[in-house]
Amino acid sequence: MTLRRMPWTTASSVSFTFAMGYPLGVLAVSSMTPMAVLAFRFAGAAAVIATWAKLSGVRWPTGRQLGHVAVVGLLMQAGQFLPLYVAVQMGAPAVLCAVLIAMNPVVTALLGAAFLREGLPLLRVLALVVGVAAAFAACASRLVGERGVDPAVLLILVALLGLAAGGVYQQRFCANVDFRATGAIQNAVAFVPALVLALVTPFAAHDPLKAALAVAAVVLLNATLALSLYVRAINHHGAAAVSMLFCVIPAVAGVLSWLLLGQRIDVGVGVGLLLGALACWLNARSTSRQQREDDPRRHRGRQDRVESVHETAVPR
Repeated sequence: MTLRRMPWTTASSVSFTFAMGYPLGVLAVSSMTPMAVLAFRFAGAAAVIATWAKLSGVRWPTGRQLGHVAVVGLLMQAGQFLPLYVAVQMGAPAVLCAVLIAMNPVVTALLGAAFLREGLPLLRVLALVVGVAAAFAACASRLVGERGVDPAVLLILVALLGLAAGGVYQQRFCANVDFRATGAIQNAVAFVPALVLALVTPFAAHDPLKAALAVAAVVLLNATLALSLYVRAINHHGAAAVSMLFCVIPAVAGVLSWLLLGQRIDVGVGVGLLLGALACWLNARSTSRQQREDDPRRHRGRQDRVESVHETAVPR
């Protein structure tokens, strides 16, 4: 499948809607226990997107392809949001979640090299090193406060791995599935573990009205719109290209968190934002360079020049 260049309209819409999910998630979890929030989130998103897919007459996956979509749901949806929302409940601020999840391009590059046999050139290795430095800088204050390993940070890193693995798996096995069918199935699959955990853990709704509004916003803006745009962008532009948007998503999330939650960025998170953006930019440069080298038109031009020289050199 040929991947197309991402237009700025797609990039900006995915970045804004994805970034909005962090402060909205904090608002929801501050009003209701996280597993209940996620059960409502996945169920609501599955219903909305399934209705959208039904009205649009999209083709639903079957057989082995359906199983692949379900795996992506467990990775990208359940694997990401279950640990992420627990980390938020433990006090992780929205911008810290955004900065660590922004290491998605680096982890995606490593997983792509391992499972998609994509190259891992020097720039990507450098991006990995800078990305690790960004993560440590962003977590510095919490690590000092905890005097060791912070469980909330570990949970966010698990969420990061789920997101990156889901994106790579999506590109490898589900690129030809309509994003609406994909979104509906993924949310329905993720609903199962969320519901089980919601039933076996204590439930509390601290502010029912605020919880209802926050969950509705999470379902419509983040779970439905943002993730649908994200999956659709992966299908059309590839996991590596879409992951580059995490250069700007943490900064947007930081501004939105300040406006909606009053959460300010500390020095460590600020350094993490800058280093994280640099890591994403380095990875983007590497991806762009590799795409130019792999462009068949470039190779065709080289071949034409070789044949032209050969024809000139041969006497007739």
